[in-house]
This record gives sequence, C-alpha cells and structure tokens, in this order.
Amino acid sequence: MRLIDITVLLNIEASINQGKGFDATTQILQEFYGLELEKKEYAILSHCWSEHQQEVSFREMNKLLVMSKEKRNETRGRTGYKKIINTCTQAQKDRMEWVWVDTCCIDKKSSAELSEAINSMYRWYAKAKLCYVYLHDVCDTIRDSWKNRKEPKAIPRWFLRGWTLQELIAPKVVRFFNQKWEYIGNKGELAGILTEITRIPVMVLWNGMQEALSSADNAGRPSVAQIISWAADRTTTREEDRAYSLLGLLGVHMPMMYGEGKNAFRRLQLKIIRRSNDHSIFAWGWTRKSGWSSSILADGPGCFRDCSRITILKPEEFTKDLREKGM
Repeated sequence: MRLIDITVLLNIEASINQGKGFDATTQILQEFYGLELEKKEYAILSHCWSEHQQEVSFREMNKLLVMSKEKRNETRGRTGYKKIINTCTQAQKDRMEWVWVDTCCIDKKSSAELSEAINSMYRWYAKAKLCYVYLHDVCDTIRDSWKNRKEPKAIPRWFLRGWTLQELIAPKVVRFFNQKWEYIGNKGELAGILTEITRIPVMVLWNGMQEALSSADNAGRPSVAQIISWAADRTTTREEDRAYSLLGLLGVHMPMMYGEGKNAFRRLQLKIIRRSNDHSIFAWGWTRKSGWSSSILADGPGCFRDCSRITILKPEEFTKDLREKGM
C-alpha cells in the first residue's frame, strides 16, 4: 500500500508558496507491506473524481519535485491537487501522519497493481483510522437538503457512484465535509439520513458489515441480494466496475478483466454461488428498464433493486418457522 507522507507534502507546498527551494530527492509517497503496514495509522479520502483531467496521477505525484516549474505549477493548480492538499491539511489537524488518496497512490498504468488495489480496497478502507468524505457539490452544512429524493439534484453525486458504497460502509469513522472542507457530521450522527438516501440499514452503518452478518437477529442480517440492491441505482464510468466495486462487500476476490462488460457481474455471481449457500442471489427478477434477463444470472445490480428487505434466514430458523406454522 502506497501512502502520502503528510508532513513532507505540506512542507514542500509551503516552501514553493514562499519561493524557497526544496530537496528534489524527498519521497512524498512511500510503500508499506505486511507487518509494517498493519502498524500504520492513516486517514483515507472518499470522493468523486474531477472531470477534464483535473486529478493528479501516481506518476505525476511521484515526479512532482523533478518536473519543470511550468508543469509543476500546472499540476498544483488542478482541483485534484488542491483536494489532496486539503485532505492532508485536515489529516494533520487530526494528528495523522499518513493519508491515502486513490488518484495518486495507485499506479493505474500497471494492470497488476490496479487489480491488487481493487481486491484490497475494502480492507484498506476498513483499516483506516479516519475516512474523509469530500462532497464537492455541497456548499452548505445543512444535512436535511440531501433528503429530497423528488429532486435528484439535491442528492450529492457521491451517493450515486458505485465505488463510494463500500467507502461508506467499510470504515468505522466516516466524516463528511462540504466543498469548502467545512465539517457536516459523521456516519453515526447522519445514519438516519444516510439510510433514507442509500437504503443501507442503520445497524450496518452503526456497527459495520461483519457485526451485521453475525447478528443473532435474522431481521438485521443482510443477504447477498440486499447488499447488491444498495448498488442498484449507482453508476460507474466503466461497466465492469459495477461488479468490481462490490467485491469487498461480498467477500469475493477475482481478477480484473476490463473489456468483458456485463460478464464481470456474471462472474461475480458465479463466485458467490460457489462460496455461499445464500440463495437470495436468485431473488432478483423483472425490471421495468430491462425486462427479464435471458439468463439465470442477473445482468447487473439494477436487477436487485427490489431486494432491499431480503435478509438471511439460517436453516434452523427456517425449520422452526415451518413447525410454528404447522407445516
């Protein structure tokens, strides 16, 4: 896992702003593995990518100190770079030393690294000490303005993206900020509103996925179909990412094959069927937009839109219900 050294980056930024020199051999990004990574405490950013090539890639951040002054100033002027600096500034206030931002901490030119990152993403977010949600299209701190489902523009774009689903559920501490980096509230405080927008049960937001899955109460135990239903109305730039963004939530690992289209979601379902006896994977059905699928496997998460109340029933609970009904 590659992390940004907060102190190093902010000191370099201060030096540039003050017209001072800096050591071009300084490492802004550092990699950690195994036991060393387990001991690291870091903050993590959840956000929507900017358009028009405004984000800063790994290779650009890695060469920030050795590129030409003109190129460096152009990079530093991007909204994506300012987002990284503001993330580091907030993390430093929270006494963190390291931060992870997907845009510049993953070398997306390397298919092997990208595949490893996607399969590790849920775990990385779950292990983060703090997760900052940056809502670039929210200008105030009024929480109730998110709730108007009749007016789609009132819902921040962050809630409509595929990857941000796991980024909301996995971390224990999630803090929301508006476009000015003003604090709105945390996941616990906003649980009621978040449930209304996302259909994710409050208990999952409060206690996390693992505790919900091991709950003694079957009414609070999310099924595979219910988990997929949370992604039904979310979109991704690449069609395959609708499946890949669900891997961590469903406890599945599989290789990335960009270009396979809808087959990615079919592969995901087959993985689930092989490793789980949760038959809710077959609970999907007809949808107004696409009608019936031509396969026993669903074409995409949208097919599970109406499965948000399906929970897991253990075999002994099922037989008990049958006996109580005299069957």
